[in-house]
Amino acid sequence: MHIYFKMRIDIKDEIEIPEGITALIDGENMVIKKDSNELRKKINPLVNVKIEGNKIIIEAKLATKKEKKVLGTSKAHFNNMILGLKDKFKYKLEAASIHFPMNITFDKGKNQLIIKNFLGEKVDRIIKIEPGIEVTVNKNIIELESVDIEKAGQAAASIEKGAKVRKKDRRIFQDGIYITEKPGRSFL
Repeated sequence: MHIYFKMRIDIKDEIEIPEGITALIDGENMVIKKDSNELRKKINPLVNVKIEGNKIIIEAKLATKKEKKVLGTSKAHFNNMILGLKDKFKYKLEAASIHFPMNITFDKGKNQLIIKNFLGEKVDRIIKIEPGIEVTVNKNIIELESVDIEKAGQAAASIEKGAKVRKKDRRIFQDGIYITEKPGRSFL
């Protein structure tokens, strides 16, 4: 007869906080600031997070597989927050219009990206963009910049989805707006 035990170990990880960036724990949120920019992320209760000096310490006592995964995810989120505050995340999208000339504009007042004449449609396609994202439109190139990678990525995905061709043969109608560059990766 064999008895199997799950191995539980204490795991601990550290993140160095660069100069000019401050981190603090506000209730159940991690707050990381630089100048006027501030990012907040909810701390998962499966891990313990504390700040000692210029380091963020994430630890889990007697961790199972689940706690190890949560620890790794928390570390990645906190690293992305620090990276975004140091240097903004940038997404680049390109509009391809083969059949009909597409016109793209950005309304800063309403925070909307407006796509006119998409596949000859008379009604404009309007995509809402969250505040905190800088949008620049240069002919058929759209650039998104933000300190928050999640907001920038969601905006890029929303734009790509908002200009999707439906009910037409994708081999012929290749019009649309596509992500060509994202942090750490280029598709061209």
